[in-house]
Amino acid sequence: MSKITFLGAGSTVFAKNVLGDCMLTESLRDSHIALYDIDEKRLKESELMLKNINDNCNESKATIVAYTDRKAALKDATYVVNAIQVGGYDPCTITDFEIPKKYGLRQTIADTLGIGGIFRALRTIPIMMDFARDMEEVCPDAWFLNYTNPMSMLTLAMQKATKVKTIGLCHSVQVCADHLIRGLNEAGYDLPTEDLQWKIAGINHMAWLLELTHKGEDLYPQVRQIAKEIDIKHKDMVRFEIMKHFGYYVTESSEHNAEYMPYFIKDKYPEIIDKLNIPLDEYPRRCVEQIEKWETMRDELVNDSSLTHERTHEYASYIMEAMETGQPYTIGGNVLNTGLITNLPEECCVEVPCVVDRSGITPCYVGALPEQLAALNRTNINVQLLTVEAALTGKKEHIYHAAMLDPHTSSELSIDDIIALCDELIEAHGDWLPEFK
Repeated sequence: MSKITFLGAGSTVFAKNVLGDCMLTESLRDSHIALYDIDEKRLKESELMLKNINDNCNESKATIVAYTDRKAALKDATYVVNAIQVGGYDPCTITDFEIPKKYGLRQTIADTLGIGGIFRALRTIPIMMDFARDMEEVCPDAWFLNYTNPMSMLTLAMQKATKVKTIGLCHSVQVCADHLIRGLNEAGYDLPTEDLQWKIAGINHMAWLLELTHKGEDLYPQVRQIAKEIDIKHKDMVRFEIMKHFGYYVTESSEHNAEYMPYFIKDKYPEIIDKLNIPLDEYPRRCVEQIEKWETMRDELVNDSSLTHERTHEYASYIMEAMETGQPYTIGGNVLNTGLITNLPEECCVEVPCVVDRSGITPCYVGALPEQLAALNRTNINVQLLTVEAALTGKKEHIYHAAMLDPHTSSELSIDDIIALCDELIEAHGDWLPEFK
C-alpha cells in the first residue's frame, strides 16, 4: 500500500484533481492519503470533499487522514505532491504587483519569471528546504512531485541542494498541441485533431513544440502560414507572434510569455498591449474572482455528499501508476540538465520527455534546440540560476543580479531603479523572506 502525502491540501480544486485521479487508479485505490496544510479550515474542507469522492467512486477505498503535523503527514510517504503557495494573494501577490507598478513595471501573472517570479521563489525556497529536511529524515525514498511555481526555480533548488528525488510537473506540456490545433480550428481552419504526434523540450513555461505531425505529415508549414495570416483578435496572439518571428510554438499561454521576453509589455509602446490582447494584472484579477466564487464552489465541492470525479490529464496519478505497476508512461518533466539539451547550461532545470516505470523517472536525451530557441531559454535561465543562488546563499547581490538580467524588467527600468525596486520589495515582504545580506 502506497502513502501519498499532499502538501498544500487546502488547494481544494487541485487536490480533487490529483487525489481524485489516484482514487480512480487501480494500483492506488487502497493508498493512505495524507493531507497537510497550515490553513486548518481549508484542510478540513478538502478532507470532507475527498472522503465524499472516496465513498462514491472508489471500490477499494483509500484511507484519508488530515494532519496538522507536517512530519507525521510525511512519515513513510511513497509520494509527496507539493502544491503550496507561500504568502497567498494577500499580502504577497498584491505586493508583487503593486510595488513594481510604482516604478512603471507592469506584469500579467508574475509567478514564473520577472520581478514577481523572483520574489515568489525567494519566499518559497526556504519552505521547500524545510520540506526536504523533513523528507530526508522520515521518508528518504519518497518521490517529490512539485507542482508549485516558479517551477524551474523551485525544482532546481530541490535538485541542487537536497537529496530528495524531485520532478517538476506542469499542466501545459500535455495539452500544448491540442490547444494549438483546437484554437486554429475555432478560428475557422480545418486541421486534424486525431493521431497527432509531437515533441516538446526546453524549459518550464518556455518549452517548444519542436515537432507536430499527423500520420507522418509535418503540420508545421501549415500552422506557421496560418499564424502569419490570421487577423482576428484572440487570446493566443503573443504565442503566434513568437512563432512568426522565432519559428516555433511555445508551450505556455500568451499572458505568461508576454512577461518572459522584452518585446511585449512596453510602457513606451502601449499600443502593443492592445494589439496583442495582453491582459495586464491578470493573476490578481483571477485571485479576486476565485475568492469571490469560493463560497459557491465550497457548497458544490465540500457539501455535496454525492460528489464524483473523472480522471484528469494531470501527470501525478499516471507517474505513481507507472512506478507501482512497472508499465512505462511518458511525461514532460522538469529535471536537471545533465547534457540532455546540449546548448543549454549544465545543471539548469530543463523540461524534457521522461520515461516513468518501476525504476523511477528517466529523462530522455534531446540534443540541441534550434539556436534561436535556446537563446530565448538562456535569457530566462540566467534569472533562474541567480535567484536560486540568492535563496541558497542569502546574498542580496544575487537578487539584484537576477532582476537586472530579467528580460522584461531590464527592458523597462534602469539599474538604479531595479535595485531600489528590489530593496523596497524585500522590505515590504518582511517576515515572508529570510534575511539577505
